Amino acid sequence: MALFHRKRTADTPGAAATTAPAAVLDADPGLAALTGDYTIDPAHSSIGFTVRHAMVTNVHGAFGDFEGALRLDGTDPSRSTASLDVKIASVDTGIADRDGHLRSADFFDAESFPLMTFRSTAAERVAGDRYRITGDLTLRDVTKPLTIDLEFHGSATDVYGAERVGFEGGAEILRSDWGLTWNAALETGGVMVSDKVKLVFDISAVKAAPQS
Repeated sequence: MALFHRKRTADTPGAAATTAPAAVLDADPGLAALTGDYTIDPAHSSIGFTVRHAMVTNVHGAFGDFEGALRLDGTDPSRSTASLDVKIASVDTGIADRDGHLRSADFFDAESFPLMTFRSTAAERVAGDRYRITGDLTLRDVTKPLTIDLEFHGSATDVYGAERVGFEGGAEILRSDWGLTWNAALETGGVMVSDKVKLVFDISAVKAAPQS
């Protein structure tokens, strides 16, 4: 995962907030201070998806059970990494019958392939608070590259003293690339479920305490 840092305001009270040049951000001590290992907080994060249904509307879903880790490198953000493990059986679209179908062999086949995983291979800062992370997404025992565009939402220390970073982002995939090919033709033309799926990530991660 690329290291995220936001220059929030000018030093002079009342001055307008400005976005500092990349060279200034790279020299900012606050950037290096974010270096460390982080654990994704599932209680304050979500991993979801949106897919077109019957050619006319969108179905939204999410995975309720997942864990992940980040390694942020403030001196060289391109060396930062991310990993994510998602339990397929935790898929939830709000309709029990539909969720059961998604868990079946027609779609995810959760019994045979219980995990969806992501392992980063590269990270970069695009501009401002926008970042891009590339990695390998494994689903149904098929591994394909995935690129996720992210926006950094800042860093903060919460009321319990935990240091957090937050970001949200998304990606578009073709589910058929991972072997999810089930569909049904509509009498009016088209298909029941779109091949294109939008993935949505809203992540809060907590920095590990320094080892004594």
